[in-house]
Amino acid sequence: MTAKKDTSKKERHILALSGGKDSAALAVYMRDKHPELEMEYVFTDSGCELPETYEFLDRIRAVLNIDITVLKSERNFDYWLKYYNGVLPSPQNRWCTRHLKLEPFEAYIGDVVTFSYVAIRADENRKGYKDTKGTIIPRHPFVEDGIVLQDVIDILNNAGLGLPGYYGWRKRSGCYFCFYQTDSEWKGLRKYHPAEFEKACYYEENHSDGRVYTWRGKNKDGHLFLRDLRKGRNENELVIEESNDNKLKTILRGLNLPIENQIVSWE
Repeated sequence: MTAKKDTSKKERHILALSGGKDSAALAVYMRDKHPELEMEYVFTDSGCELPETYEFLDRIRAVLNIDITVLKSERNFDYWLKYYNGVLPSPQNRWCTRHLKLEPFEAYIGDVVTFSYVAIRADENRKGYKDTKGTIIPRHPFVEDGIVLQDVIDILNNAGLGLPGYYGWRKRSGCYFCFYQTDSEWKGLRKYHPAEFEKACYYEENHSDGRVYTWRGKNKDGHLFLRDLRKGRNENELVIEESNDNKLKTILRGLNLPIENQIVSWE
């Protein structure tokens, strides 16, 4: 069910949690640094999240003693997949983000001027969400205050939150079938969530008209099907081997990841 928007305020302060480390650290940071703000915490649920994401959100609720409003699209992924004639989302056509994440968030905010607190760090070179209505004013506390990756890890550890459990095999939050996953992360999904891996395979294979769409795209030899992923010499050699973020790689190695049977045991 979609949450109702609040039209009683002249302005609002909203922090959108992704289920990842940075937005969780920002929630801690804003609570401690700006307790005077009447902050609303929201999570937009695509309906295709990882179990570890929900577990981490529960941990955030308990440790920070906050309410998190869960937003959802009125139509699920399967509806939109049919709407787009079976074409899977891709980096070139991110219809999943648009319909399952952005539209519910914008509907919840409505026309009220809203300060949106975004967890982009000072050591990142990326831009955040662009408002198309002109009522959402982005704020980047981490950029303004020079907060970098190690600071985020320290904030989470000092608050007793730790990292989300999926960091044992994956480097970011998101849907279980996210097309941005590396081969190593797909192998992690296959190992730790075989049912979700099978669902992702089903979406590649269930095209009665013979068309082919794959999450990993294709190369010179053709489409890259998930079922063709080869098992490596050690299925535990996962995300830290392929991460391009050397700082995160170093931190994960320092935490001795991946650790069998401790994927969600960060407390």
